Amino acid sequence: MSITHNFTTSLSSTSSAFLAPSSFNSRGHVSLPVKSVGICKCIATPEAETGYKTRVTRNPNLGKLQAGYLFPEIARRRSAHLLKYPDAKVISLGIGDTTEPIPEVITDAMSKRSQALSTIQGYSGYGAEQGEKPLRSAIASTFYSDLGIEEDDIFVSDGAKCDISRLQIVFGSNVKMAVQDPSYPAYVDSSVIMGQTGLYQKDVEKFGNIEYMRCSPENGFFPDLSSISRPDIIFFCSPNNPTGAAATREQLTQLVQFAKDNGSIVIHDSAYAMYISGDNPRSIFEIPGAKEVAIETSSFSKYAGFTGVRLGWTVIPKELLFSDGFPVARDFNRIVCTCFNGASNISQAGGLACLSPEGLKAMGEVIGFYKENTNIIVETFDSLGFKVYGGKDAPYVWVHFPGRSSWDVFGEILEKTHVVTTPGSGFGPGGEGFVRVSAFGHRENVLEACRRFKQLYK
Repeated sequence: MSITHNFTTSLSSTSSAFLAPSSFNSRGHVSLPVKSVGICKCIATPEAETGYKTRVTRNPNLGKLQAGYLFPEIARRRSAHLLKYPDAKVISLGIGDTTEPIPEVITDAMSKRSQALSTIQGYSGYGAEQGEKPLRSAIASTFYSDLGIEEDDIFVSDGAKCDISRLQIVFGSNVKMAVQDPSYPAYVDSSVIMGQTGLYQKDVEKFGNIEYMRCSPENGFFPDLSSISRPDIIFFCSPNNPTGAAATREQLTQLVQFAKDNGSIVIHDSAYAMYISGDNPRSIFEIPGAKEVAIETSSFSKYAGFTGVRLGWTVIPKELLFSDGFPVARDFNRIVCTCFNGASNISQAGGLACLSPEGLKAMGEVIGFYKENTNIIVETFDSLGFKVYGGKDAPYVWVHFPGRSSWDVFGEILEKTHVVTTPGSGFGPGGEGFVRVSAFGHRENVLEACRRFKQLYK
């Protein structure tokens, strides 16, 4: 196993501590009214009125993208809601951003590393682009023990999302992608930007030349691989964002065999693996033969509250080869050395502290807290008669509103409860009729949001 059973069981044994008084500083409060919010709106800006234009042609692939990236669009609508209701106490259960403080055992290590930079002995400049050796070694021993993954197979980065785009650069434009439907929108958008896709087809809400692998309650949120045409690259997230479904060992075995049969490469996004509480695999490399067909990305963002600190990693085994026999890792290393100067030495000190015994225990407690939030949200929608998915192995709850537009439900909830959620259709056409509710929130905010849900849908 990639993570010990002792650590897995510690989640359930420590999570109850959050229901009783403790020294854990939640900094919790129901959100205060906000008069104005600065928003980075990821949409095309209007043509300048000066009349002057350069002779540089716009990248046509960026012109294919539809409207704004999902989460800035949600932020825009939240901002508009606040202008309409300036005194509203808005609660955000939309974007998957952590809310609880980083444990002190981790911030202490970052503080010490930061202070050391003020001394001759402790100062360091550029580090290895692949990451510091002690951290790479700790990642290998903590998450990939007995899986045949070595420290030099691991590339430390500023986050899994950044590595997704770097991997797209490695594969270039002449490949065909397959993604789960629904799935994290960065997979599709980065594929569009790289020129791997055709135009957006409004009638089916899909881009041409991408294989959308439908994942629904009817198929257990695992695609029917027999119905999929051969892809070059398969993006697969388990536990899945947004559905919260974790693939079983049998399902991942099918996926690895499908990749082998088709000569494809799987990019396995395991950013939520530490939320798995059962026996489902936490790494694709638990599956025999996966090292020949798979890459794995992961992150400290949702484990240790590093969404702002920025630290992740990607695993590319030596056994993974292109069709001409050239190692994929060597090309990724070339891209990393060209586009990246290495993760912050301060954040890497924090990452190393995360993987100490004390750090693992502290992360387990925070994860346990968020998992209790998911239980509260699941129980709320269950009590209201909704079909609810996820919430067991991931910090997301996937709620079904059959026959309704996801954006309409998003708007209804925001208008009538002042709670921000995420429309399922923002994750692909397979998400239509669903809304994702994030468990990342202070406990009192989650309880208040659930009270408002009950008042709306009773």
